[in-house]
Amino acid sequence: MEEHLPLNSPLGGVYRVGGFVCGAILVVFGAAGFLTGVEFFTIHGKSVLGLHSNGLLSLLSLVFGLVLIGAAAVAGNLAATTNTVVGSILLASGLINLALIRTDANFLAFRMNNVIFSFVVGLALLSFGLYGRVSAANPAPSRSKASASDSPGRSGAAPPM
Repeated sequence: MEEHLPLNSPLGGVYRVGGFVCGAILVVFGAAGFLTGVEFFTIHGKSVLGLHSNGLLSLLSLVFGLVLIGAAAVAGNLAATTNTVVGSILLASGLINLALIRTDANFLAFRMNNVIFSFVVGLALLSFGLYGRVSAANPAPSRSKASASDSPGRSGAAPPM
């Protein structure tokens, strides 16, 4: 699959900047969570920049934010792949934590605003990661040409009359 991806696409700046911005937001949120002195494993958390957080969520936000910033600095297809993977993880986290709100299993102290934030940032990262993955310079092979030439006994030319 990787051989079909455009190398250093002109759209690379789009997903690099988008990933960097999302990473910076996560780093600021994670750092602010640590500065409030919230407990690491509490299920209730504290309000941090309009979201609820505990120490574990702050740590995860810092790690994912730094990964996104690092991938944006490296450039190339790594930034797009990292944005896609982290975006998918955030979307899955939003769904899982939506089911865990108001339970004792809410180990990241999520509230509904956290779920919405996770969906929005995850979808943005997924969009940045998938943006520019297909380029006009690398057209997909035509199914009609491939199926005509792959059929046994057929050359793709019209039968003789």
